[in-house]
Amino acid sequence: MQEYLSAFVTLFVTIDPPGLAPLFLALTSGMVREERRQIGMRASLIAFGILVLFALAGTAILGLFGITIHAFRTAGGLLLFYIAFEMIFEKRQERHERSAERAVTIDEMRNLSVFPLAIPLIAGPGAISATILLGGTFAEPLRRGALIGIIAVNIALVYAVFLVAERVDRVLGATGRIVLTRLLGIILAALAVQFVADGMLSLARAAH
Repeated sequence: MQEYLSAFVTLFVTIDPPGLAPLFLALTSGMVREERRQIGMRASLIAFGILVLFALAGTAILGLFGITIHAFRTAGGLLLFYIAFEMIFEKRQERHERSAERAVTIDEMRNLSVFPLAIPLIAGPGAISATILLGGTFAEPLRRGALIGIIAVNIALVYAVFLVAERVDRVLGATGRIVLTRLLGIILAALAVQFVADGMLSLARAAH
């Protein structure tokens, strides 16, 4: 039981469901409740599939393409920084204004669900690397099934946080959303730089 609890805590900390709530609010600014619900559900399911895949065959998948987790972390950080830039300088808001006359398309919602929500925010480098390590610890079929259950519980918590975030958005109002988006853009940029720095440092160490 102690191992299962440790695995749950490890994934909970690396995924950080509470920390995803404000980012989800910022990324889905201007969307209605049903659109947010669809995006949250799709992102959660995709992230669950990704983590289960890496739990079952993570090391083999990265090795097949010759990719290290450090390179994955660096690439994810660069992509996150691009999103943070858009949030800080309202590039996303400009696109929302240009499309204000029409509803958000299915393709746009699908794209947002995959990137950056499902990956790298939910199933990010930290969560994937933790899942790969746990997959090696929970090697037997029954224990591997328990690990998948632990992943499912964490993803369910993420989706629950996304549903609550919609209520928080109503309280914030338009001004609160603007302030929150800018602030979170700065935080996300710092997080992205940290991802890149950690990834490059690990790559440099591996080269020696």
